[in-house]
Amino acid sequence: MTKTRPRNHIDRNAEGQDHFSAIAHRLISRRRFMLSALAGGTVAALGSCAPGSISAIKPADHSNALPVGVESSLGFPELAHGLGQDHHVADGYTAEVLARWGDPIFAGGPAFSPRQQSKGDQLQQFGDNCDYIAYLPLADDHSANAWQHFNSRNSSHGLLCVNHEHTRLHMMFDTPAGGNPGASVSEIGADMAAHGHSLLEIRRIDDSWQVVLNGNLNRRISAFTPMRISGPAAGHPRLRTREDPKADRIIGTFANCGGGVTPWGTVLTAEENFRKFFNGSPEKIRASHPREALMHERFDIRHSEHHWHTLYDRYDIEKEPHEPNRFGWVVEINPYDSTSTPIKRTALGRFQHEAATVVAKDQQPVAVYSGDDSPNEYLYRFVSSGRYQAQEREANLELLDQGTLYVARFADDGTGEWLPLVHGTKGLTTQDGFASQADILIDARLAADAVGATRMDRPEDVETNPLNDRVYVSLTKNDEREAVDAANPRLINPYGHMLEISPPGTDGDRDHLATHFTWNIFLMGGRPGNNAESDTKHTIHGSYGDNISPNGWFCNPDNIAFDPQGRIWVATDGFNDFGVHDGLWAADTVGDARATPKHFFGCPIGAELCGPCFSPDGKSLFVAVQHPGDFGDASFANPATRWPDFNDDLPPRASVVAITKQDGGEIGS
Repeated sequence: MTKTRPRNHIDRNAEGQDHFSAIAHRLISRRRFMLSALAGGTVAALGSCAPGSISAIKPADHSNALPVGVESSLGFPELAHGLGQDHHVADGYTAEVLARWGDPIFAGGPAFSPRQQSKGDQLQQFGDNCDYIAYLPLADDHSANAWQHFNSRNSSHGLLCVNHEHTRLHMMFDTPAGGNPGASVSEIGADMAAHGHSLLEIRRIDDSWQVVLNGNLNRRISAFTPMRISGPAAGHPRLRTREDPKADRIIGTFANCGGGVTPWGTVLTAEENFRKFFNGSPEKIRASHPREALMHERFDIRHSEHHWHTLYDRYDIEKEPHEPNRFGWVVEINPYDSTSTPIKRTALGRFQHEAATVVAKDQQPVAVYSGDDSPNEYLYRFVSSGRYQAQEREANLELLDQGTLYVARFADDGTGEWLPLVHGTKGLTTQDGFASQADILIDARLAADAVGATRMDRPEDVETNPLNDRVYVSLTKNDEREAVDAANPRLINPYGHMLEISPPGTDGDRDHLATHFTWNIFLMGGRPGNNAESDTKHTIHGSYGDNISPNGWFCNPDNIAFDPQGRIWVATDGFNDFGVHDGLWAADTVGDARATPKHFFGCPIGAELCGPCFSPDGKSLFVAVQHPGDFGDASFANPATRWPDFNDDLPPRASVVAITKQDGGEIGS
């Protein structure tokens, strides 16, 4: 992306870095000794995390057991770090592949044929590179309505709602040497159809999860699916195109990364890296569309990684400068109605959305948290104008159309505030370049710049803990920072870190509508070590809870989930770069072992882990294994692994894996 100099810039020097290093360690350790359920901070020995092979990674000299008096609620035997061709799960658990890219999702659907892919086949198959997962219950009574299904909390029969973030053309198509993968008409159609979202009816039969191919709610949503545009930006001139002169409808969604579930039983899918699907030069439209040229540069729209623009003019910004403005939104899907039209909710703002986590309390407005997944971008919160009605599903279906979008500013003393992005306020007037509220929402990044929000280290997932009601933020990494601050204290941050935000109130009853909050650093990614290893100046090393094990540390936190016990489960994206498989780690968020992760699941080489999702009873855990085998110089013909089929005639396939405990108990306990 285009680099911009942050506001309140702090020079890249030792004094500034040391200053914020001290603040960071204070924010990590300030409540170290509060080992009750209200524990607020952690501290750990210092160390570093360096790229290299698995043999080069030397764990710190810590015992694998927690010290006397420090007990974790997590009862599983910890998985070792590794990097191999297969997936791995902790002893006592079973991890079965449930749905793979190309599997039919309808009765009679076509089988996967990797060398003869087509749009028609892919629209009847599970999409590629699965990401966010939501489980929505289905009642045993087939005559139940949506509200009855959703509130049944059935943990053996449900709808699995899965995002498909992207495709990697060199891994998707078997292209002859010198060819251009994904460039033929049939390949472009298959590529576009592999994006979007899949809805699958699943049922647990004989202790194994299975897809119900004749489920009447099974559905594929893709780059070809008609959608409605709603909210303040609907109809705006900057969303109008030749195909849609009213700016009230659109064909397709893609780059679907994170998401969320509403308490009225709909699924939110977040459009993230939409920039990768458009082609053209912003410079060539600067004279006719200066604002679009500016924003296309901000999103780094220049050269598409795909070839859609060769068939469809709408993906060429020189022919349709407004088209990218129609992506980067949160899309609401009604999974209990297979005939419903998905809706792009523009009130939640346009940026590279990662997550759309909803907090709702009866007779109060709802809050929706999102990160903008790009270096030096922002953390957002939307608050609805209307109030949530817990017993009236229909009354909530348009709640996300009107409200206020906020952006976060973090202070060095561990406090913070939500800054409203409202037209007419300071910095957001017509004189400032924002002609209306719609302009602010379309250009949310510029609005956040204008009010002085805090630039973050690639904010990805943002989730709330159902028990302590606090908010947890994954900051995956950042190598483009020009200024450090207390919430982002590493000048170069290849390892990532996590924040814990506490809205006003008490654990379990916090005010997510308030405009102020407190915060601290929950953990700093990277390998912990001893003081002798901590002689690299200007570096903040891995910091966790007391006595982290040799396999408990990780790098690059991404997706987050909470189990029914309020324990945090963290998926990683990028640990392969340090010689360790990506996977899933779990930790207590309160008590003696707070922020002391344990390693639970490991991906095959080349894959990242996405979308961890628990069934309501906590006895099933669904995870998405994305882009397996894409490591080094891998290709369709020469992948780093052929997981999950291990068949020489098949490429590696992104898949959803269902994990259960062999004794039938709750995951993690």
